Amino acid sequence: MNNLQTTLQAARSGAAIYDSSDWGKILVGDRDRLRFLHNQSTADFEKRQVGEVVDTVFVTSTARTIDLATGLMLDDEVLLIVSPNRREYLFNWLDKYIFFADRVTLKDVTDSLASFTLMGAESAGILTQLGCPNLIESNLSSHQLCRVDGIEVRIVIGTELGLPGYRLIVVGGASPEENRSQSVALQQALTNLGAVTLGEDAWECLRIAQGRPKPDAELTEDYNPLEVGLWQTISFSKGCYIGQETIARLNTYKGVKQYLWGIKLTGSVAVGTVMTVDGEKVGVLTSCSEVDGQIWGLGYVRSKAGGVGLKVTVGEVAGEVISLPFVQHEYPV
Repeated sequence: MNNLQTTLQAARSGAAIYDSSDWGKILVGDRDRLRFLHNQSTADFEKRQVGEVVDTVFVTSTARTIDLATGLMLDDEVLLIVSPNRREYLFNWLDKYIFFADRVTLKDVTDSLASFTLMGAESAGILTQLGCPNLIESNLSSHQLCRVDGIEVRIVIGTELGLPGYRLIVVGGASPEENRSQSVALQQALTNLGAVTLGEDAWECLRIAQGRPKPDAELTEDYNPLEVGLWQTISFSKGCYIGQETIARLNTYKGVKQYLWGIKLTGSVAVGTVMTVDGEKVGVLTSCSEVDGQIWGLGYVRSKAGGVGLKVTVGEVAGEVISLPFVQHEYPV
């Protein structure tokens, strides 16, 4: 078993740590923060309580995807965690929608808050050894402050890949330098107890295997959140928000014409390659990587062509459509 396979196995059945410090972190504050985020994204922020975690999608006025983000409900603020390559774009995008009468503040705190993802079946046991018990009993979609090996950490239950584990945000440190110093100590404490370091290549493999969509790949202005399979992030009962009219119409009239699926391949294929069935185009490949010695991809397939089990040809390579753990193609019951 090679190093990549060992790391991937640790992320599932053992424990692996991924440095997510470059993921954007935007603090949204002041009195109108919940109404503001409620109006700018797909989730119902106004019903959320302190301590909860909510996934949401920011979309254009025509409901094309900008980014999948996570909001942590704090006492007087909301901490948004966004994709690394959407940090500046989303900050500026949100800022332009703050009008004169709005009581809303934005602050980019990415460089001040180091963060990690600790994933795998042994994650809870490691955190318990480091002084943070009872995480297993905590509700999914929640967060809490905890001292991990003496370091103050905000722990989000669950991971960005949908795997068992936690997102750890180092909140201690009077300066960015002190915060980074504490993050190094935290990472060392986790690895001392057996957590394997997960690099970018391994994370990308896991992302594709799980079906987590990524900006500039699956999240682009070519696709809307229903096509991506992010139904769980959408409130169909709340009031108007940017892109709401298009999303509501697609849902009401069953107008989703393509869906994101996993593609099991017999060989490597370039991203952007067309998928066909009997010579007819049915979709396009958006991501590709080798996972556990096999070639896996993500791609959009026309709804009328079929779903799980569909045999496709991707360029010159045979493929089969498979389901993905992370995405859903209907509203969760």
